[in-house]
Amino acid sequence: MITNPTPQRSLRGHQPQRPSQRTAVTSGYIAHLATRLTERDRWLARMLYEHRVLTTHQITEMAWPSVRAANMRLLRLYQWRLIDRFQPFVTYGTAPMHYVLDLAGAIMLAREDGLDLRDLDYRHDRATGIAYSLHLAHTVGTNGFFSSLVAHSRRPDTTGRLTTWWSETRCAKHFGDIVRPDAYGLWHEDSPAPAALEWFLEFDFGTERPDRLGRKLPGYAKLAATTGITTPVLVWVPTTRREAGVRRALAAALAGLDDPSLVPVATSSADFLDGRANDPAAARWQPLDVRQPATRRLRLAELAHAWPQLPPLGNSSCDPAQANGDKVNGLLPPSPLPPGPSDRRPQG
Repeated sequence: MITNPTPQRSLRGHQPQRPSQRTAVTSGYIAHLATRLTERDRWLARMLYEHRVLTTHQITEMAWPSVRAANMRLLRLYQWRLIDRFQPFVTYGTAPMHYVLDLAGAIMLAREDGLDLRDLDYRHDRATGIAYSLHLAHTVGTNGFFSSLVAHSRRPDTTGRLTTWWSETRCAKHFGDIVRPDAYGLWHEDSPAPAALEWFLEFDFGTERPDRLGRKLPGYAKLAATTGITTPVLVWVPTTRREAGVRRALAAALAGLDDPSLVPVATSSADFLDGRANDPAAARWQPLDVRQPATRRLRLAELAHAWPQLPPLGNSSCDPAQANGDKVNGLLPPSPLPPGPSDRRPQG
């Protein structure tokens, strides 16, 4: 039976008006946009350039007091072409909105640092192309790990803070000839005793054999031997069952190293703490030491004292003081923590 089909115009949702790409690259538009942005807006642009894609939930927990407040500001930034967005298809329910850096945002970053757009190696089609990447879920998962640490750092009752967060791209630039970690982080905690822990993250989705994770450890051992700095490797897996298999594979790989102490390893699973599954700083980490098995799970800050061979505070693989060496395409890594509220209300 033939019926009247739904008109095409009824299949389209409302799309906010945005300037064209030709308009967004003009100096006049960028100058006008600069008067409307807060320090938090500029911080978000740098975070999107560094980490490629962030979801609404990740942005909210890092920098906004509520989802409604975040959505209102993100809509405005989208309309101004500072950021772009997409919504992946999921079989059940609705995926959150995913945000990437847009053309006007990239130009603004380049102008603020005295660079040309080509110096950033930015292309809009490549930025939005992550929507179709097979690594999208892995990138979002890795960023979610660190956005949870940023949210923990913003709690009024916390004594810990995430001071450094490097993306996979930045890690590849510095260590890619030896290892390619998913990210690098540096955590400081003031009480009950001052502690600092730096680590490389291996974010595992359970899509590869555990022995493939084990084959990465010789690279980390080589990096430690080359730099003279021992940096722990934290492995995050989806389930405790997966964690057990991964730990067996990692233990076998460590046993095959000439000096296993060069690669301190700890593991945790997303489902270990049901009530605090989204807090990597909680007591959920289990160091891998076959000679002295851990009697309890440790907090992230406690891992700083779990391995006596770790370098002292301030002697890290990615010292933030070495600013010139930290640059990628002319930009320094942004602070993981957002700036405080602006003194003035932006226009628009």
